[in-house]
Amino acid sequence: MIDLQLRNATIVDGTGAPAFRGDVGVHDGRVVALGDAGAVDDDARESVDLDGLVVAPGFVDIHTHYDAQLMWDPTASPSPLHGVTTVVGGNCGFSVAPLGPDDADYVMRMFAVVEGIPLDALRTGADWSWRSFGDFLARLDGTIAVNAGFLVGHSTLRRTAMGDDATQRAATADEVARMVGLLHDSLAAGGLGFSSSLDEVHLDGDGNLVPSRAAAFDEYVALASALRDHPGTTLEFIPAVGEIPGERMELMADMSLGANRPLNWNLLGSLSPVEIYEQQLAACDLAAERGAHVVALALPDVMRLRANRMVEDLPGFREVVALPDPERRAALQDPEVRAQLREAIDKAAARGLGAMGKWDLVEIAETRTPETAAYAGQTVAAVAAARGEDPVDVLLDVVVPDRLPLTLVLPTLVPSLGASDDGWRARVGIWQDERVMLGGSDAGAHVDLMCHANYPTVVLSEVVRNRGLLTLEQAVRLMTDVPARLYGLRGRGRIEVGGAADLVVLDPEVVASRPAAARFDLPGGGERLYADAVGIETVYVAGRPIVSGGEFTGDTPGTVLRSGTHTDTVTVPGSS
Repeated sequence: MIDLQLRNATIVDGTGAPAFRGDVGVHDGRVVALGDAGAVDDDARESVDLDGLVVAPGFVDIHTHYDAQLMWDPTASPSPLHGVTTVVGGNCGFSVAPLGPDDADYVMRMFAVVEGIPLDALRTGADWSWRSFGDFLARLDGTIAVNAGFLVGHSTLRRTAMGDDATQRAATADEVARMVGLLHDSLAAGGLGFSSSLDEVHLDGDGNLVPSRAAAFDEYVALASALRDHPGTTLEFIPAVGEIPGERMELMADMSLGANRPLNWNLLGSLSPVEIYEQQLAACDLAAERGAHVVALALPDVMRLRANRMVEDLPGFREVVALPDPERRAALQDPEVRAQLREAIDKAAARGLGAMGKWDLVEIAETRTPETAAYAGQTVAAVAAARGEDPVDVLLDVVVPDRLPLTLVLPTLVPSLGASDDGWRARVGIWQDERVMLGGSDAGAHVDLMCHANYPTVVLSEVVRNRGLLTLEQAVRLMTDVPARLYGLRGRGRIEVGGAADLVVLDPEVVASRPAAARFDLPGGGERLYADAVGIETVYVAGRPIVSGGEFTGDTPGTVLRSGTHTDTVTVPGSS
């Protein structure tokens, strides 16, 4: 007898092969049978008829910062609501281990500044008493709903090895050796690899550039080279924000060759109007010419950043916004006040202040009345068109009266085309480039500014169903098999006999993300943005439901992924 039988489903197996109608049999957390409808005829403790629904592999999000959050939130919410079953943390050079005796406070403050996680949540949500990487992983064993693996962060290693000097100078040979030793210990304990950053804007809690920025290039290569001794490990790196200097392209190739592993770098694109992704992708070509393997990470959506005070900070608005609700609403109906506020908006738009005047790139993030509920997640331009009004009137009649938060839509790929049909078409074309991989959610970070944990449902709704730019099979493969194969995640990313029963059941006709809304549910009462999903019926990890009907079940069947135990070694082309 098997544990679970999923019958009459449309099966999208993650490989890109055409979907087929069939059954999936699950036992002891693995897929034990897979075939056309009726092929799985073993008795099952539970049998579910999924006629009209799709079964796909659980989505794999390789770029998160859930390291600390999993201590107080074993679900890694909201990612599984959108079908994610596997997450990777420790990115960008920031991990929560290994720690020296006096380093926990520094690392917490660094995470708070760089990754936008409230310091109160970090301090009260975990006890931070672990020291080694193995101790940290052991804290999570048996406690989490998702599968989670973690890279070892360069800045954390440097702090542990060098203390306060980590941000101030290059390391000595002995200090590099100490870092390499700490990395060996962390990888032997199950770290999935090494991450680092040359981001020019990352500052620690003391206002200094983060420790990795003080490292010489040979330190990066020495640490990357430690991966050769540890099976199933990989590299992640931030080379720059925007255009990548030639010497940093060479560094990425050197790191990949030193490790004999692929290097995944982020983030492809730019927030400037200039298209620079072709220059950035030259780093992948240079690496290939040298026999290395370098892959760019691309955000599978336009970037949405909360901009609560975008309008309220304009001249003349502060006084109106500060009024009690009834008085504010009355003032906004005064022709003289409206004329003054309109003039302030027009002047800001004429000066090119942010996205002011680009109303197709400004969304109403949340609404607070039944009359405006349909406007949540819509652009100001779209609401204006629906109401037959000028966009400024929408601001004065809908947004400002209830002080509704706004969201800026910032395309990071092909920004000149915005969020238009042509822009989406161009971005999806880039996603299909073999030098590019989808990801970059940053889930768990910048929690009051953005929420991109919802990218799978955005892709399935916006790109597959609404625009027809990818088939369902293509989209699922890009979000499951491709990242799983690059990171060597054994038995994940595909539905196959013997593979992990990490599965998502979805309704392709309605699957979508709801707009991100503010919640105050972090430890210490901190705020974060949180997006629910629709059309994700059930999410299974190891054959056990962790999400059902859009709600978490409370089950914790997730596995802490350890290198070599749960991952296979992926080497660079032509290596021995």
